[in-house]
Amino acid sequence: MIKSVKLRLLIILATIILAGVYLMPSVVSDLPDWWGKVLPTDKIHLGLDLQGGIHLLMEVDVEKALSASTDRVAGEMQRLLRDKKIDFEQVKQVDAGTLSIVLTHAGDSSVIKDLLGNEMPQWQMMSAEEQVVSYRVSSDERRRIEKLAIDQAVETMRNRIDQFGVSEPEIRPQADNRILVQLPGIKDTRRAIDLIGKTALLEFKLVSESFDPRNLESGTLPDHLEVLYQQEYDPVTKKVVRQVPFVLEKESLMTGEYIADAKVRFNSQFGEPYVAMDFNSQGAKLFDRITAENVKRRLAIILDNHVYSAPVIQERIAGGKAQISGRFSAKEARDLAIVLRAGALPAPIRILEKRAVGPSLGHDSIRKGLISMVVGGLLVVLFMFAFYRLSGLVANLALVLNMLFILSILALAKATLTLPGIAGIVLTIGMAVDANVLIFERIKEELRLGKTPRAALDSGYGKAFLTIMDANITTLIAAIVLYQYGTGPIKGFAVTLSVGIISSLFTAIFVTRLVYDFIQERKALKRLSI
Repeated sequence: MIKSVKLRLLIILATIILAGVYLMPSVVSDLPDWWGKVLPTDKIHLGLDLQGGIHLLMEVDVEKALSASTDRVAGEMQRLLRDKKIDFEQVKQVDAGTLSIVLTHAGDSSVIKDLLGNEMPQWQMMSAEEQVVSYRVSSDERRRIEKLAIDQAVETMRNRIDQFGVSEPEIRPQADNRILVQLPGIKDTRRAIDLIGKTALLEFKLVSESFDPRNLESGTLPDHLEVLYQQEYDPVTKKVVRQVPFVLEKESLMTGEYIADAKVRFNSQFGEPYVAMDFNSQGAKLFDRITAENVKRRLAIILDNHVYSAPVIQERIAGGKAQISGRFSAKEARDLAIVLRAGALPAPIRILEKRAVGPSLGHDSIRKGLISMVVGGLLVVLFMFAFYRLSGLVANLALVLNMLFILSILALAKATLTLPGIAGIVLTIGMAVDANVLIFERIKEELRLGKTPRAALDSGYGKAFLTIMDANITTLIAAIVLYQYGTGPIKGFAVTLSVGIISSLFTAIFVTRLVYDFIQERKALKRLSI
C-alpha cells in the first residue's frame, strides 16, 4: 500500500471528483450548456423494467429463408446446365430444400450427377427416374441456412432499431429460431413493431399490358404473371379502403439489395413526403440497363408484395436514383427509409409474445427501490454507529463513498440499471461494511492484548486483509459467472454486484485506513473509539 498520506488523499479526492462529474448528468436535469462541450453527459441507463417499454419474442420463418435459398440454387443450376450444354426442360423447387430437374434426354442423368456432385456438393441426389432427377439440400447446409437467417434477422433488426433511436436495446437469439427483443423507453408500441417486423423486400417488376386486371378471372393468368395490389388507406383510421390490382411479370428485375441510401424528401408542389433511394454502383448500372430496355413501359415498385407505385419509364434513367411515392405521412416515410437502409429481413418473422411495460410501473419500481436502499443504508449506519461508535462513522463514510462510486461507474460504463440491479446495490450495502466489521474485530482483539492504537490498527488491517480478499474474490467470481451465462435481469444483478464488490474493497480498506492515518499524522492516537 502507498505509504504517503498526502498521495493517498489526493487519489481519493481525485476519485470523488471524477465520480461526481460522471454522476452529475444523472442527478441534475438542467446542466449548463458548457458542460456537454467539455464534460461527459451520459446518464445511467434504466432498463425495461424501470422506464417501461416493449418486450417481444419473435420467431423467424426459416422455412421461407430455405425456400428463397432453394430458388436461388435453382437459378444457379439452370445457368450451370446451359454453360455445360446440357439440355433440360425445367429446374423447379418442389418444396423448401428440394429441387427437381427435368432433362430432355434421360441419359444425361449420370452427367448431371457428376457435374453437380463437383459444383454443388451441399446438394445431394435423392432419385433419378428417367428424365426427372431430384436433389435435396444436405442437413449441414440446411442448418447453415437457418442459422444465417437468424443472424441476418438479428443484425437487420439491430440496424433498424439503432436508426430509430432506441438506447440500450436488447436483441438476442433464443432457441427454436426465436429472437428476444426488449426496447426500453418505447411508447409507440405499434410503430415500433411495424418497424421491426416489416420484411421490407423491395422488388422492381414490369407491369404486363396484355391483361386487364379488372377483367381477369382466377386461374386464367399464365405461369409467368401474377396479380399484386396497390393498397389505399384511410388517412385517419389507417384501414385499407381500396385495392388496385396490377398484373405483373413474376421475374424481379432488381431488388433492394443494391440500395446504398434512402432518405425522406418532400415534393415542391404539394409538400408531400416521398422516399428517395440511391443505388450503389452495381445497382446504378443495373437500373440504367432496365430502364433503357423498357422505355414507355410501367415499372412497378413493390414492397413486401404490395405495389407502391407503377410509373411509366419515360426515358433511360442513369445515375442510380429512384423514389417511392405514396400517400405517406412524414413518420411513415421516415420508417420506410429506415427499413430500406437497414435492408430486408431474410425471412418473415412472427410475434409469439408481446408485453408492454408501462412507465408508471417502472416509476413505482424505482421509488420502492430507492426506499429499500435508503432504509437498508440507514439501518446499516445505525448498526455500525451503535456497535463501533466513532469507528462506525468511519465505516459509514466509506459506505456513502461506495454508493457514489457504484452509481458513477454505472454511468461511466454506460451500463443499464434494472430492478435486479437495484437488488444488487442493496445487497452491496449490507456486504460493504463486512470488511470493516472484520477489521474492527481484529483491532479490538489487538487492543485487548494491550497493544497501542497504532500497533492495533496495523495488526488489525494486516490480519483481516487476506480474509476480506478471499471472501470478496469468491463472490466476484460467482458474479462474473452469472454475467457470462445469465440472461438480461440476472446480468443486471451481476453487474451491480461486481461493481459493488470492487468499490467496497477500495472504500473499506483504502479509504478507512487513510482516515486513521490522517488523524495519526496530525495528532497521535492515544485511544480508539471502537
